[in-house]
Amino acid sequence: MAVKVLVVDDSSFFRRRVSEIINADPRLEVIGSAVNGKEAVELTRKLQPDVITMDIEMPVMDGITAVREIMQQTPTPILMFSSLTHEGAKATLDALDAGALDFLPKKFEDIARNRDEAVSLLQKRVGELARKRLLMRRPARPAISAAAAPAADRDIRKPLAGHTSAATTAAPARPAARVARPAARFKASGKKYQLMAIGTSTGGPVALQKILTKLPANFPYPIVLIQHMPATFTAAFASRLNNLCKIGVKEAEDGDTLKPGMAYLAPGGQQMMLEGRPGAARLRILDGGDRMNYKPCVDVTFGSAAKVYHDKVLSMVLTGMGADGREGARMLKANGSTIWAQDEESCVVYGMPQAVAKAGISSEDLPLERIAERILVEIGMA
Repeated sequence: MAVKVLVVDDSSFFRRRVSEIINADPRLEVIGSAVNGKEAVELTRKLQPDVITMDIEMPVMDGITAVREIMQQTPTPILMFSSLTHEGAKATLDALDAGALDFLPKKFEDIARNRDEAVSLLQKRVGELARKRLLMRRPARPAISAAAAPAADRDIRKPLAGHTSAATTAAPARPAARVARPAARFKASGKKYQLMAIGTSTGGPVALQKILTKLPANFPYPIVLIQHMPATFTAAFASRLNNLCKIGVKEAEDGDTLKPGMAYLAPGGQQMMLEGRPGAARLRILDGGDRMNYKPCVDVTFGSAAKVYHDKVLSMVLTGMGADGREGARMLKANGSTIWAQDEESCVVYGMPQAVAKAGISSEDLPLERIAERILVEIGMA
């Protein structure tokens, strides 16, 4: 069955263009279009699409408000189209905060090196996001009593499957009260670190925000962040994180000296490498290179971190399409560093983490909501 898509944009030309591209893939089908956010909310409720493509600036109701209402009423994977400006970046990040899962530049020539590649990328993004629909709309798992699921018997690296207790089935006339399942406890490995490194792509802005906002101001290591993102977006994203987090966050600049409690976001369109020695390492910001698929590239930064910090890196590969990060993570592991991957259920796209997990490189697969907790346990701050 084809993936059903609702196209939302106030431009008839852009609606037609996007619809033609989506319908050109036999696995995808445009089932409707809307000219503003209010109409998008109504059609989502009526047509139940698998994926929505959404413009940001529209009359009657803007895209961000529409995303927020759709996620409250009929949760659906949403792909935003954004202008590559500072204002467009801020609006797109607001849309992701509201619940959108991904974004693409509205000018197709900014998406990729040629039209065919841009068309393929849009089709692939829509197909990937459709996989999240069932997870977004499935009913909550039944409650389970603490006695029925002792934490010691659960492996935190796998999704926890709930079930109904005997007490619940014995009294159907009176619904049982929900009792929170105790979370499995983490244990520190005992390893010592001097750097934390995180690589991510699709779904990464929200994932990074959830993790970094939970870290204390006195976090003992510098952090390097590699997020696949256009050049005009990274400054706005770094500023947003800096305002939300207790740690400091900045867009990385050439020559930056790595400091504890500071996170450095690789600038879009360029590569970020580390040089020097632990305790006195610096960042090099280099030209992205025409032959590189990703700018910034997780493999590039992870590989350079392995050369400088050897076995002292705590690294994570989060949600994202493709396999960027696998080879860099392989280098980190070969040097004795630790690699974790985000688990499949909590990913927007289980591509990059899956590549690391399938290769046997990651030592733990973790749900997004508990990664910050796992970090603090591992470094002795919890």
